[in-house]
Amino acid sequence: MEWITNSLGGWAEASEYRPLIILGVAAFAALFARVVFFRFVEILTRKTRTDLDDKLILALRPPVVWSFLLAGTGLAVRDLGLDTTTTFVSTAVLKTLAVLLWARGLMGASEGLFEAASRRAAKGSWIQPRTVPLFDIVAKVLVLGGAVYFGFVSWNINLTSWIASAGIVGIAVGFAAKDTLANLFSGVFILADAPYQIGDFIILDNGIRGVVTDIGIRSTRLLTRDDVEVILPNAVIANGKIVNETQGPHEKMRVRVQVAAAYGSDIDRVREVLLSCAEEVENVSPEPTPRVRFRSFGDSGLNFELLAWIDEPVYRGRVLDALNAKVYKRFNEEGIEIPYAKQDLYIKEFPDVRK
Repeated sequence: MEWITNSLGGWAEASEYRPLIILGVAAFAALFARVVFFRFVEILTRKTRTDLDDKLILALRPPVVWSFLLAGTGLAVRDLGLDTTTTFVSTAVLKTLAVLLWARGLMGASEGLFEAASRRAAKGSWIQPRTVPLFDIVAKVLVLGGAVYFGFVSWNINLTSWIASAGIVGIAVGFAAKDTLANLFSGVFILADAPYQIGDFIILDNGIRGVVTDIGIRSTRLLTRDDVEVILPNAVIANGKIVNETQGPHEKMRVRVQVAAAYGSDIDRVREVLLSCAEEVENVSPEPTPRVRFRSFGDSGLNFELLAWIDEPVYRGRVLDALNAKVYKRFNEEGIEIPYAKQDLYIKEFPDVRK
């Protein structure tokens, strides 16, 4: 036993064996972390109700394990007594690999974190399933920026001149691409505020109406009822008024049919006829029930308005067409006159044509 101890002590003290000892210790630490530590943590996480911890372990396990090996390799290289240039380059390469591994691990961890947070987010929270890609992109950009910074530091590159140059270039690019940047930031705010979603029917202040088919960082795409795709810059939409016909307590939408009846008509009968027209038209929702309003006394007749609900905004055009046709036919059948503007000409006297 004493012989073994003495042999190991001498081997450890011998300079030619120290790099191997360092590599062996690093490999043992990596193996212990991979087989024992993370396996124990996985057993604990199986008892939790969420899968967030599983995703974090899956993302962070490779950089942790490989960090032990890279750190041991770096210490071993320094202990070899190589020339300064070789030692510096080898160490810088190992540091760069470690930075890339941790950048990849943090990207995966952030993706799992935002996904789990979106599932538990309350209504009105910034992190929603629809905004997860936005936050994921921002997190990856930050991680990538940090990776680039630490990569330069690993090679002892002075970043002061680079940052100054990047600032000047950024100002020039900002002025040259101000419209693109405006659309970019508007797209970010649209994704975060969510005034509309894919599949919603919206009306813009310029009169364009259609269903949202895609929400991008730079632009939003609408498909009109004429099957024409309209691509609008996000800056234009963000600075304008938007009427979302889909959002609200429900997706139903109310349509209005304005019609006039001649003076002297039975207003109760007019109500009954208008309500029966709504009941006979397809795609008119029975709940809420259709209503008729006697709005005003017009110049030529009595102005009524038929209010009916449809299940989806896409039916508005065909329902209005069917209601108008049904009302006109039923008024003719019931003998209810639809007044129109007309003038009576009274001739006081004719000129004397005998002169």
